[in-house]
Amino acid sequence: MGEWNATRIIARGAHVEHWLNGFKLLEYEFWSPDWEAKVTASKFGAWPKYGRLTRGHLAIQGDHTGMLAFRSIRIRELQ
Repeated sequence: MGEWNATRIIARGAHVEHWLNGFKLLEYEFWSPDWEAKVTASKFGAWPKYGRLTRGHLAIQGDHTGMLAFRSIRIRELQ
């Protein structure tokens, strides 16, 4: 608490990596059998388009009590 975290999400095609403070937390392949099974078993299973669109809006959400702050957000298309 009281410190900033550095996060990075890299999405190249179907491959996605989530990094936090220089440590890779997880990686996955969109639309793989494992991904499909996890989405189906989650609260998002009721939404047939969840995670299937390749273009659209970006949303940043905090779903915990307390204050949430962002700074220095950069979004860029990878080549």
